[in-house]
Amino acid sequence: MKRSRFTKTQVVKILKQHEAGISVKELFKEHGISAATFCNWKGKYEGMDTSQLRKLKEMVVELSRYMQMYAELAHQNYVLKDLIEKKL
Repeated sequence: MKRSRFTKTQVVKILKQHEAGISVKELFKEHGISAATFCNWKGKYEGMDTSQLRKLKEMVVELSRYMQMYAELAHQNYVLKDLIEKKL
């Protein structure tokens, strides 16, 4: 997957500029982004500030840890059930 040229903090700053009244066309030219990119960003990050963005990132990391823990436990459960069935 292609890595973004902009960090999430920069994206939020660009969206704040739009909220402050700078026209969309000026933002496109200034930052070299397309209309589709701007719409995607607006859908994901509109109304967020940097502290909320940081909190979101922490929550994503925590969720990935929980998903990893679940996968390991599910695998262990599957192995134990398989062993029990073979012994019977």
